[in-house]
Amino acid sequence: MAAVIPIQRLPRNEVGSPSTTSVGSYSSPTIVLPQKKWSSWLPLLVSLVVLVEISFLGRLDMAEKANLVNSWADSFYQFTTSSWSIPIVDISSNIDEVDRDLVPGSCEEWLERQDSVEYSRDFDKDPIFVHGGEKDWKYCAVGCKFGVDSNKKPDASFGTPQQAGTAGVLRSMESAQYYPENDIVMARRRGYDIVMTTSLSSDVPVGYFSWAEYDIMAPVQSKTENALAAAFISNCGARNFRLQALEVLEREKIKIDSFGSCHHNRDGNVDKVETLKRFKFSFAFENSNEEDYVTEKFFQSLVAGSIPVVIGAPNIQDFAPSPNSLLHIKELKDAETVANTMKYLAENPSAYNEMLGWKVEGPSDSFKALVDMAAVHSSCRLCIFLATSIREREEQSPKFMERPCKCTRGSETVYHVYVRERGRFEMESIFLRSSNLSLEAFESALLLKFKSLKHVPIWKEERPQILRGGDELKLYRLHPLGMTQRQALYNFRFKGDTDFRDHIESHPCAKFEAIFV
Repeated sequence: MAAVIPIQRLPRNEVGSPSTTSVGSYSSPTIVLPQKKWSSWLPLLVSLVVLVEISFLGRLDMAEKANLVNSWADSFYQFTTSSWSIPIVDISSNIDEVDRDLVPGSCEEWLERQDSVEYSRDFDKDPIFVHGGEKDWKYCAVGCKFGVDSNKKPDASFGTPQQAGTAGVLRSMESAQYYPENDIVMARRRGYDIVMTTSLSSDVPVGYFSWAEYDIMAPVQSKTENALAAAFISNCGARNFRLQALEVLEREKIKIDSFGSCHHNRDGNVDKVETLKRFKFSFAFENSNEEDYVTEKFFQSLVAGSIPVVIGAPNIQDFAPSPNSLLHIKELKDAETVANTMKYLAENPSAYNEMLGWKVEGPSDSFKALVDMAAVHSSCRLCIFLATSIREREEQSPKFMERPCKCTRGSETVYHVYVRERGRFEMESIFLRSSNLSLEAFESALLLKFKSLKHVPIWKEERPQILRGGDELKLYRLHPLGMTQRQALYNFRFKGDTDFRDHIESHPCAKFEAIFV
């Protein structure tokens, strides 16, 4: 018997390199010095220093005198010949370059000072303002206001914009097959700057999943109903094959209690989730088969501990709490095979319970990372998206373009990169050395930095207590800032250390977003 159990916008370029002539990571004006090298006076200067210092050593042991003199001479030589690349003075095209050590402290300290440039807009004093919407968000990571204010130009407005400089926002949780304007390409053509739909490829996804909305980790109850499956289907004109599949399942002797208007045979005046808890299977049949369009039908099945039989999103496995936790009717011809699998599972408790094992062992990190996104409300995420875009535009101005973001001393270069947790706004500084410019080193430096800040993941209060874990941080994904959630969660990976090094070297002041689980 064949059982069918089906056991991510590209990274935006970051701030460009300075447009002025540069050596290493620092740009400086060309300075023309006299043709004679000042370094030719080094031997005489060293000798004078040594003679002066010897006059103070009369009472010291001779061996100590010699060691101390050598130490001073070495120190002076190292000072005058150190090879910092910040700044390097271009003497002329005909003579050698001279490195001058003018940087006090470490590269990291110098970069902290040089790269620190104030943004023109303080979002705490001047919050993101969106025309329309429901309320202000006091606990958002960035200042965020919604509503109507005739005295203030909005940063964004729901609907197509009415004035230049205001982004038009489309927000909908409906299928694009019923509402074509919800298709991302179509929305762009209609003039929307920001798209908020169930698609994880949209600018700010608004999915149905949520720890707060659904008690996903609720314990499994005994299955007391005689019928194998429950159905709540009221739209009998759906634009897919769900009703035909229902008929096939019935012909295959799958007993179904239908509480909706389609194939109705049970009183529908019931609590849906409480009802589903008594059935071994529940039909999570969507009204269209669209990527990422996964509604409450699926998540209510997970809450109920009833194995979902799915018709809908072709990528439903991306939403599964474990690889072997649902049955998927991808095409109508699969319905008969799924019916046989349902009957097998109903007669084999160990196999059935294995599909619900995630309720005890916990869902996959992939599932947690997906649902954790909703710990920050989509309205707040819209404000973060807008504020980030405003800062990215300002970072194209000269004062930001002149930031070095790297510091070279001898053969070692220190890179200054920025990281924030998904759902946060402000960035944290991370420093990476060219001698160990690897993904492993980056992840270690990131975890060390966030641990030193006693960072608490943004989802900590939203998740069920059983899934919150201890105080240790676990990094799930790390990706360049500006990617969609589909790219970040499923598609993007650095192709090894070489790919990562190339990204760091070609993106000054590179920015990243971290997803902790």
